[in-house]
Amino acid sequence: MDRYSIIDKKFKREIVLLKSYPCAWGKCSFCDYIEDNTEDPRQMIDVNRDVLSNVDGRYKRLEVINSGSVFEIDRETLNLIKKISDELSIEELVFEAHWMYRNRLDEIREFFPKQNIFFKTGIETFDDNFRNKILKKGILYDDLSEVYTKFDSVCLMVGIKGQTKDMIRRDIELALKYFKRATINVFNDNSTDIKRDEKLVRWFLEEFSSLKDENKVEVLVNITDFGVGEL
Repeated sequence: MDRYSIIDKKFKREIVLLKSYPCAWGKCSFCDYIEDNTEDPRQMIDVNRDVLSNVDGRYKRLEVINSGSVFEIDRETLNLIKKISDELSIEELVFEAHWMYRNRLDEIREFFPKQNIFFKTGIETFDDNFRNKILKKGILYDDLSEVYTKFDSVCLMVGIKGQTKDMIRRDIELALKYFKRATINVFNDNSTDIKRDEKLVRWFLEEFSSLKDENKVEVLVNITDFGVGEL
């Protein structure tokens, strides 16, 4: 399992994949990443201390991910992130949080007063039915402004059986229009019952090949394209 990497293309930063407590939502039908979580606080801090020791602050920006939300990272690890960030004069910390935490984001901002906090959320798609009935995300809102006034960036997922080209076009259009950044993940088959649509993936990679030149968007064709995780 690779847990530290350097992203030196768009949005340059260091990135770490930490261990955390189990995802509080834990119901997404496509996700088996939560198997990386643990209930053992000593295992968490031992792994996380080792991973964070690699951070050198070269880009003054650090992204911290875990198999869930930042709110499931233990306090000892958060204190270590703060210590390292302050010592290395890191200016921006990037975290991910599930929609269920949307009204608690300021807690993280207050915990890291010296850093700008950039929040991502896994919306996966703006299609309400597909997001909640198929992907089981548990994200309900009346107006998109409820999302983009809370989160700086969204993670989208493409290439799942049942998705349509129009759905993907609309997702990308809205992400580009309303959010500072977006990450587009091409779905890879895993241990869940959700399956990849190879034809749709090929269409997406051809139709939206220009996204490689779009500064606001990062496209992950493989789940390890950020250099962390395992296939």
